[in-house]
Amino acid sequence: MDDLIAKLKAALGPSGVLEGQDAIDKAQGGWSKLGTPRAVLRPASTEEVSRALKLCHAAGEGVVPWGGKTGLVEGGEADGHIALSLDRMNKIEEIDVAGGTATVQAGCVLQTVCEAVDAKGALFPLDLGARGSATIGGNISTNAGGNRVIRYGMMRDMVLGLEAVLADGTVMTSMNHLIKNNAGYDLKQLFLGSEGTLGVVTRAVLRLRPKPMSQDTAFVAVDDFAQLPKFLRHMERALGGTLSAFEVMWADFYKLVTTEPAKGKAPLDYGHPYYVLVESMGGDQEEDSARFEKALMAALEAGEVSDAVIAKNQAERDQMWSLRDDVGQVARNWPIFTFDVSLKIADMESYIAEIREGFAAKWPNHSLMVFGHLGDGNLHVIPGSLPEHSPDARKAVESIVYSALRKRGGSVSAEHGIGLEKRPYLGWSRSAEEVALMRVLKQALDPKNILNPGKVLEPVTPQAKAAE
Repeated sequence: MDDLIAKLKAALGPSGVLEGQDAIDKAQGGWSKLGTPRAVLRPASTEEVSRALKLCHAAGEGVVPWGGKTGLVEGGEADGHIALSLDRMNKIEEIDVAGGTATVQAGCVLQTVCEAVDAKGALFPLDLGARGSATIGGNISTNAGGNRVIRYGMMRDMVLGLEAVLADGTVMTSMNHLIKNNAGYDLKQLFLGSEGTLGVVTRAVLRLRPKPMSQDTAFVAVDDFAQLPKFLRHMERALGGTLSAFEVMWADFYKLVTTEPAKGKAPLDYGHPYYVLVESMGGDQEEDSARFEKALMAALEAGEVSDAVIAKNQAERDQMWSLRDDVGQVARNWPIFTFDVSLKIADMESYIAEIREGFAAKWPNHSLMVFGHLGDGNLHVIPGSLPEHSPDARKAVESIVYSALRKRGGSVSAEHGIGLEKRPYLGWSRSAEEVALMRVLKQALDPKNILNPGKVLEPVTPQAKAAE
């Protein structure tokens, strides 16, 4: 190991390798366990990433890529391995407004990219709570979703091209700038959502959109779950394609983020089971605001919503969004466990009712916070106020959450990935044939299993290999 570290220092320079306490300090951040890495590499270019991986590949040493370290499924856990941080590769290389693209390095922080693009009069639409620390490389490797999926899609819909370094140091450059390019296999899709297990993304070409000239935001109360999808589809039709967010909060979460010590204030009275943050972004503020208000009034008259308040200015919009983003308040219910699931909207009400019943039977004093991007089928489910936070407790909670999900054909991961935490349940959302093909891809691109080893796929035991 000492020989490998010496070679890595020679390849990356004195500031390119952290050891000891420096490495431990670098392993802090986010909500997920990162462990104690043997060393942390900090390459400054694609060429240096290539050199580092070539050396680690030759030595058979595991490498765990790090972005903003904000993951929630232990996908960046690097205990005993070498971590590879791309924080020095944080340049915005080009913003082409006419062509609708931005070329950036993987270590760029999402918010930095969004602000730079905004200053040029365009929009990069990805938006999520960790925007101030999550990186583009991490967003790509986890196929990030966030608040605007209902209009702009997931991260894979926003990436035109990318550059990735394979396990043996080979640089795969596919920096496509074209929206339409059907020349053979779309290789970038191999790396989108693969959580750093097939290659390390170093650069990307992002697809930009026109900067909206209007923004209308409202907070809405709904008294019956059956009215939520009706209200959603009504707003989609009435707003003519400008609906950009439809965030639903169950009553317990709404109360949590609007009572002290939370700083948020309730824009609507308590007592309703559901609260919706709905937003539209368009091209003419006066016309769009009139359309937005008319759509809300029609929903009120149809009985789809019970109460509503429209933000009158940016400060009020920010206050409304701050409620949705104040997820940290769930720590008040510690011990907690966090889940990110996806299922059909029609199944959500019965799903939440079933897991509430399961928790109540086992832990009568439990809490359950539910909120999410209902428009794209994604719910965040956070049970808390439990007796302990242990592996056994997690297993018992997972049994309730995932068993009810499995019977409804849902996904154990809507947008956070699999990592280590959800690895035992991958087969609950993917068929045996799909998992087998994933293994074929992993073996082809990383035969020594050095890239983010152990993440996503269960390790193949010697017995299983012998049986193949």
